[in-house]
Order: sequence, then structure tokens, then C-alpha cells
Amino acid sequence: MSRGHRGVRTAAVILVGVLAAAITLTGCTQPSPKPTATRTVTPTPRPTPSSTSTAVPAIPWQPSGHTTTLASGLDAPWSIVPLASGSTLISQRDDGTIIERMPQGELRTAGTVPGVEHDGEGGLLGLAVQKVSAPPFLYAYETTDDDNRVVKLPLTGVPGSYAIGAPVNVITGIPKASNHDGGRIAFGPDGMLYVTAGDASNGSNAQDLTSLGGKILRLTPDGGVPADNPFPGSPVWSYGHRNPQGIGWDAYGTMWASEFGQNTWDELNIITAGSNYGWPNVEGIGKDPKYKDPVYQWPTDEASPSGLAIAGDTIFMAGLGGERLWTIWPTAGHAPVTVKAFFDGDFGRLRDVVVHGNDLWMLTNNTDGRGSPRDGDDKLLKIPLVPAQSLSQPG
Repeated sequence: MSRGHRGVRTAAVILVGVLAAAITLTGCTQPSPKPTATRTVTPTPRPTPSSTSTAVPAIPWQPSGHTTTLASGLDAPWSIVPLASGSTLISQRDDGTIIERMPQGELRTAGTVPGVEHDGEGGLLGLAVQKVSAPPFLYAYETTDDDNRVVKLPLTGVPGSYAIGAPVNVITGIPKASNHDGGRIAFGPDGMLYVTAGDASNGSNAQDLTSLGGKILRLTPDGGVPADNPFPGSPVWSYGHRNPQGIGWDAYGTMWASEFGQNTWDELNIITAGSNYGWPNVEGIGKDPKYKDPVYQWPTDEASPSGLAIAGDTIFMAGLGGERLWTIWPTAGHAPVTVKAFFDGDFGRLRDVVVHGNDLWMLTNNTDGRGSPRDGDDKLLKIPLVPAQSLSQPG
């Protein structure tokens, strides 16, 4: 998408700790209209503050300076899913293939997701695995001839022989375009499937509660609508988004999302049920009580955020155009946040990050047509996590 940096920061800046500066603005929301029920309702539990997406302690973490290349020669990779068996699955956007990295490091093709049509930013995007089912299912967000959709595919085999079965639709009809396709999927601590959907280059989709575009969606693993979603009968969890591409939950149960802005501000948001995040009426911090403001914003040439991962309550956000890893320390699951950039330009565009054990795994994205490929690109990198230096609140 066309990106540019215009103007200077207009938000108040507060010095937080010794590592970075944090913008500490949040917004409030007003009640929003509710769409007509159109889908099957299935009762489900809500997340609780004790829910956590990792077993990592809630202390400040940061990446160490040491990196190891786990895989190289990947073609426009988009999403990483480590498996309990030791293998890792990686989606390749343009050709629709699922690559298996075996525990010893070898690469093989586990299969190709049927129906993938690459167009601009669309193709085979986010992956997630439902670990509680037998056999497990691999979930995939894909662009087709007609739409963006999420499918689930039976995952069979063992390391070195993983294969995917025939896809079953979970949700269809998410608007598609050559730009702003969203594409991240993840199971939350409540067991529900969350899906980020871009506005498909049509900003009006984001404010239209009858459209799936410009939203974060919440579904049961089979595609039903949870009974406690904010708009009865609708999969919409939050709206007013431009192009969210990263979601995660911290040790306090707070849901975070990273979002591409247009020409001025990229965003880090705390996601709450039913909230309106303002796009296209507001980009970044607007201080309009109708919309929920981001807790932090970046000029677009410093971030262009994609994947997001959380270790305890430390957030790691991959930057594409910014070519750096943003490390973010919230305050007990809320603002204010402290931020610091790592690997500034060292590896080029960064598409995805996941926490795996005591390490951060990071996916470069220099072969997607917008980067400058380097020797061995694209790569899957491993970076050990270490405790961050002490953070203190200003007096």
C-alpha cells in the first residue's frame, strides 16, 4: 500500500522509565447500533483476567543481541505456528503452500491450501492450530477468487510427514482487495477464534456493522457466533479498523492489536468488545469520545506493523516498513506503555513474531515484492529473551 510520513507527532509524550517514551492516551466509546442477527448463536465463556496466552512470567522482557537462523530461502512467508512435536508450520503467501520446518531444521512442503489466489497483499496469510481437538486442525486465512475466508484443515502425521486434509469453511465473505486484507488469526484464552479483517481499501466497510471488513471477528472454532459477542448474532468483536494484522493476550487477559495506519499514524490498541476504533474518521489519537484511541502511535515510516506476540505482559511487534522490532512494556495490562526499537534495519522487513519457550521467533519478509532481498532471504530467526533492565514510573 502507499505509505508516507507526513507532519510531526501531535500527541502528548511522557517519558516513562529509562528505555523509551510512551504515549498515554486512551479513549472511551459510546454504545453502537446492533446489527440484525444472521448467524447461529453458541454459548461460550468470556476471557477472565487470570487467562494467559503463555507460561512466561509477567516481568519485563527484551530480545537478546544473539540471533540464530532456523530456516532460510522462504518465499514471501507470512505466519509461523510452532507445534508441540517440535515441527513448525510456515505459510507462504503467494503460492499458498504450508512449509514444515522439522525439529532438526530441514524444510519440506506439507501441502498447498486449495483455492488461494494471490493478489497484491492477499494470498495465504495467517495460520493457527487448534490443539484441543483430535486430530488437530490447522486454521488458515486465505484470499480466494471471491473473498477472504478462514478454513480449517485436518492436520495429520508426525514430524517429517505432516499433511493437510480437505478444507472446511469456518467463515466466508470477508471483503478482499489487493490491499488491506488483514489476515491474522489466533485462538484466545477463552478458546474462541479471533480474526483480523482489513477494510479491503474501502474505509466505509470499517464503520458498517453489516460488513465483515475493517473488523476484528470472534467465532467458535466451528464458525458459530458466541452468545456473548457484543452484537447479537454477529461475529463482530470490534470495528472501525483499517488493516489490523497482529493480535495477542497478555498475562492480565488484556487483548492487544497492531494496526496499519494510512499516511500518518500506525497504532497499538487495547481491544474491548463492541468498541469503535474510528477508522476512517480518525487515524491515530483523535480524542473524539465516539471512538477508542490507541494507547500508542508511530509515524508510518517507523512501524507499518504486522505480527504481534506477547511474553507474559511484554509485547513484541514486527515492523515492515520500519524494519525493526518494537518491544512494548505495558503497565499491568494497560497504558501507559514504554517502547523501544530493536534490530533497526538489521534484517529488513519483519512480518511475524511468536514466543516459543524462552525465545522469540521472528519472520523476515523481504521477498514479498516490497523489500530488498538479502542473502538467504526470507528467514526464520530465533532470539533468546532476557529480562529487561529495570523500568520505573516517573515521579
